[in-house]
Amino acid sequence: MKRVLSILGAVLAVLGGVWILQGVNILPGSFMTGQIKWTVYGCCAVAVGLIMIFAAAKMPASPGSK
Repeated sequence: MKRVLSILGAVLAVLGGVWILQGVNILPGSFMTGQIKWTVYGCCAVAVGLIMIFAAAKMPASPGSK
């Protein structure tokens, strides 16, 4: 569970970064380009992704894992 939460958090954080770049018109080529709402959504996604990563880091190791 710890590994899954870490991976999902990392994917969400990366997607949020892409949304931020598209929202501020740095990464063009999408319907999201230049729309500030996608920057806000991206910031929220990065925050949730980082929370997931930190929560996974605080979880105790499962029995039998090394």
